[in-house]
Formats: sequence, structure tokens, C-alpha cells
Amino acid sequence: MAPLSLSPLPPPSTSASSLQLHTRISFSPSRIGASLTSSSQVIQRAPPTSNPKVVVTRERGKNAKLVDALAKLGIDCLELPLIQHTQGPDLDRLASVLSDTTFDWIVITSPEAGSVFLEAWKEAGTPSVRIGVVGAGTASIFNDLKLSSKQLLDVAFASSKATGKVLASELPKDSNKRCTVLYPASVKASNEIEEGLSSRGFEVVRLNTYRTVPVGHVNKIVLEKALSTPVVALASPSAVRAWVNLISEPDSWSNSVACIGETTASAAKKIGLRNVYFPMEPGLDGWICSILEASRARDSFRSENY
Repeated sequence: MAPLSLSPLPPPSTSASSLQLHTRISFSPSRIGASLTSSSQVIQRAPPTSNPKVVVTRERGKNAKLVDALAKLGIDCLELPLIQHTQGPDLDRLASVLSDTTFDWIVITSPEAGSVFLEAWKEAGTPSVRIGVVGAGTASIFNDLKLSSKQLLDVAFASSKATGKVLASELPKDSNKRCTVLYPASVKASNEIEEGLSSRGFEVVRLNTYRTVPVGHVNKIVLEKALSTPVVALASPSAVRAWVNLISEPDSWSNSVACIGETTASAAKKIGLRNVYFPMEPGLDGWICSILEASRARDSFRSENY
């Protein structure tokens, strides 16, 4: 394989201090783990005559696991996809870079980034790679690989906290040798990871492999029902922005928001949403816990005011 040729990144810029949020989750994921053992291939939406408790907003086709798990807990959902993923400008280069260059680490920061990477990795002939991930939720995208593939793809590191900043500060590095990183990312992702890694002496190649964009059309009847549903489940900052853009008067909307993790919750708080809940560790189990807590808090609020 050809040696890696890189130009150094500029020094990391100074950013404002991160928003401090405090989780309000009191459920243990182990109490609901039994509900997550299977998922349907066909999403089950709440019947038109029912009163759904949760709006699920991931890209169409990716809500089934959450909907099925909540259904087993007696919670009806309304599906309102807010985002979709499209090809990024560097996607066509990813497979050739993987086949031509060896990296010490490949950093994956979201399930979508993992899915895009896996397709290119297979196209490149499944070269031997070492993966660092942001949290267990991202790591789970590699769980379904065949045993033979897992011997070539080593998920060797997960950050202690599921944020890019922490991953950049913790990714193992041999201080006595050059250490290279491939970072397949969303076009909209910040420079936090490559700047943090570069400041520690890593040489980073970032490829913008996909875009997260709002859906082109939202059914007005479904949206009207969603606006009155007690809890909205959001899985990315892009989904947060898409939701707020659909609300005609954000200041007057005060239902609960259950986020998949701290990064999404920070975006929700920063943009002005209230009653934001999130688990300390992103992933399906923790997300369900935050949905349950948000729902319980909303029920308590309603009972106190009626």
C-alpha cells in the first residue's frame, strides 16, 4: 500500500465553553433490556384514531427498533421522519483511500457514518482496519458483521464519554511514532475531532462522505398530530434543527424532547427547546429510558395543571 501523504491541519481554534446539561434519567436500561431482543421489519404506526405518546423522527426505514421496543412497553408512536441522508462530496474517494492507504485508526462517530464506511470498506476488499468509535451506540453498527469480517475489522476503542471532544482526547497514540487517522464524516460535522486529534500530534484525513438534510415534504396532518404529541424523540442535531424549523411558534411549544445522547441534547437546549431529556450513554436502551422519563414528567405536569 502507498504511504500516507498529508498536509498538517491549522492549529485548533478556540471554542466557547460547552453547554452544561444535566440528565434527568432515573430508569435503568437493564429493566427494559428484555424488550429489545427483536425488531419488526415493518414499522408499526399508531392508528389514526389512537393518541400516540411519542413522535419518532429518524430517517424512514430506521425507526422500527425504537417503535417495536416502545410498543412492548405499551407506548404508541407516530412516525414523522425529519431527515434523510445523501451522498457527500468525498464518498467516491473513500473506497480507493481504504484500499490504497493504511491508517493507524479509523474514527467513526455515528451509526450513519458507520454504515457508509462499511459499504466502502467492502468495496475496497475488506482491508484490515482498526476502528475507534464514539460510544456503544455507534459501535453497535458493527455487531452484525460475520466472524470472518470481524477478524479484519477491529473495533479497538470506544471513548469513555460519547462525544467527539472526549474521543479526540482519549484515542490511544504511540508517542514515539507517526500516527495516522482516517475520519469519514458528515459534511455538517464540526472540526472538533480533527482539531483535537491534530493538537495531540495525529495526522488526520477527513472525508465528507454523507450529508444529513431535512426531508423534502412533511404531511401536514401528521405534523399537526405530532405537535400535540407529548414526547418527540430526536437522534441528531440535524433532526433538532429540522423539528424547530417545522414549528411555527417554537416559544409556545413546550412538550418534551427525548434525545439519544448529550450532543443532540446540547443542540436542543442551545436552539431554545425546553424539557430536554437524555441518557449519559447514547444507544437504544438509554434513549428509551429518556423517553420514559420524559413521558412520565409530562404526565405529572398535566395532572398538576388539570
